[in-house]
Amino acid sequence: MHPRITGSTRIYGLIGDPIKSAKSPMLLNRLFAEAQSDAVCIALQVGTGGLADFVRGMRAVGNLAGLLVTMPHKQSMLDIVDVLHPTARQVGAINVVRCERDGRWVGAVFDGSGCVQGMQRHGVTLLGKSVLLVGAGGSGRAIAFAVAAAGARSLTISDLDPRRALELAQQVAKEGPCTAYAGLADPAGHDIVINATPLGMNPDDPMPLDAQRLDPATVVVDIITRSEPTALLLEAQSRGCQTLDGQPMHLGQALLALSFLGFEDIERRYWAGL
Repeated sequence: MHPRITGSTRIYGLIGDPIKSAKSPMLLNRLFAEAQSDAVCIALQVGTGGLADFVRGMRAVGNLAGLLVTMPHKQSMLDIVDVLHPTARQVGAINVVRCERDGRWVGAVFDGSGCVQGMQRHGVTLLGKSVLLVGAGGSGRAIAFAVAAAGARSLTISDLDPRRALELAQQVAKEGPCTAYAGLADPAGHDIVINATPLGMNPDDPMPLDAQRLDPATVVVDIITRSEPTALLLEAQSRGCQTLDGQPMHLGQALLALSFLGFEDIERRYWAGL
């Protein structure tokens, strides 16, 4: 069902590069249509070099109500918005911007809480669990803080840049009782393994970890959204592991973002309908 565009339609843009495979506009427009909201989400391809010009122009658009932000702009938007939501300040990244009527842009990030919510909705609890997180980039940072806040016993963070993994582990450790380490991408001994790297988006990508060391009792989460399971998920399934792809996280963060943008009724209606 396509949204009906009017002169009062609130416009939400998804900015990133590349955006060809972006799923958010389809999801949000379906939810807008089901709720009969006068709103539309459109994908806007904006490269790194064009971000400043894009922002300068879009600040003049009075009916721009918000932005969803994907790679490579999640960190860059920190210096552009006027107000940082506590989530963005903690994580150091932004994936949604609310454009206030007074002209201020407020940035937040729901990658992490969306991932945790998606796992919980599929019966995966983090309370007291040992977690391996591979990838300490924008999404990985958000997931690390959310996993710790959800009650994980321990969190091992692995990244191609060991210093980045160590800095993130130290920051997470300061937030609460979860013991956070920087370490190798070795899934052995962990209850939950989360791939927050882009490895797996392309068929010829190397594995983000040694899947042969997965235990059948381990839950494997790959945040990549593809029509077919990634090589990591296929290997994990062959070893008897419970697996989750990126769809639950994508849905969770989208609903949290909609609530942040003022559509609390859509989030409540969706979960109530399950």
